[in-house]
Amino acid sequence: MSGSLLIAASIATDHLMTFRGKFADSLVVEQLDKLSLSFLVDDLEIRRGGVAANICFGLGTLGLAPVLVGAVGEDFGDYRSWLERHGVNCDHVHVSETKHTARFVCTTDETMAQFASFYPGAMSEARLIELAPIVRSVGDPTFVLIGADDPDGMLRHTEECRQRGYAFIADPSQQLAFGSGELIRDLVDGASILFSNEYESHLIESKTGWSAEEVLARVGTQVTTLGADGVRISRKGEDPITVLACKNVTAVEPTGVGDAFRAAFLAATTWGLGLERSAQVGCTLAAYVVETVGTQEYSFTGQEFLTRFSENYGADAAAEVAPFLS
Repeated sequence: MSGSLLIAASIATDHLMTFRGKFADSLVVEQLDKLSLSFLVDDLEIRRGGVAANICFGLGTLGLAPVLVGAVGEDFGDYRSWLERHGVNCDHVHVSETKHTARFVCTTDETMAQFASFYPGAMSEARLIELAPIVRSVGDPTFVLIGADDPDGMLRHTEECRQRGYAFIADPSQQLAFGSGELIRDLVDGASILFSNEYESHLIESKTGWSAEEVLARVGTQVTTLGADGVRISRKGEDPITVLACKNVTAVEPTGVGDAFRAAFLAATTWGLGLERSAQVGCTLAAYVVETVGTQEYSFTGQEFLTRFSENYGADAAAEVAPFLS
């Protein structure tokens, strides 16, 4: 299977601060309507993130050249350079003339209580991006993955895929909690692959009014991640495939694990591997991410990845993957 891979979803940075105290000690219940507080924090971590950027980074680490589709601000320069150095095509990112790149700002105290804000910023301009000019430049897509982003942008990209006959992957994730049933039905119906975690799969059914069987009737393949229990792959009229997560994983921080799984599953599918093998490749990359702090801070050699894969899924499975990790 060959062709371009367009990854359309959010691009953002996370600004994470730590307060060595308890917010509760500074809160006066009777005065919450006049709340005005400032906390002196000990550190600041700025991490690269966003669904599209995380997935593109994962694809790049596995040797592919994904096309990043999303909207950013003029402050994207350093981030762009980082992604391009890791194999990501950023030529078609929309740059806003007035807004900053989306940003998550969060302060966490010693009890893990948080004050957080999310600024969508340039992400709201994703609805201005048309896919056809990008396809004319990079070639017909194997898939267009449409992940969490500006809802109007997600809807526009999904509708364009249907109109132009581009195979698309639905990955609505964070937008499921806020989206209406009508929006979710429009984002899911006709997808070649539907990605979600187990809770999100039930949310899709609840909001759309579709049963699990009706969801399967509308998508080619449903891939449901199960956390530490691995992943389940379902297709209409077929027995589900369950793949276990990697063993001997030292979990440090879970953010971005789902994006890494999607990247590696998509990479293996592009290589022409079957569903079970693709899920195994996905679980292996996910293990690297959960063992690091940050969504794009992991690294490995092809041999290291293959060794870990073989230890979990066997030498015969590794032999199928090996040609793509040289």
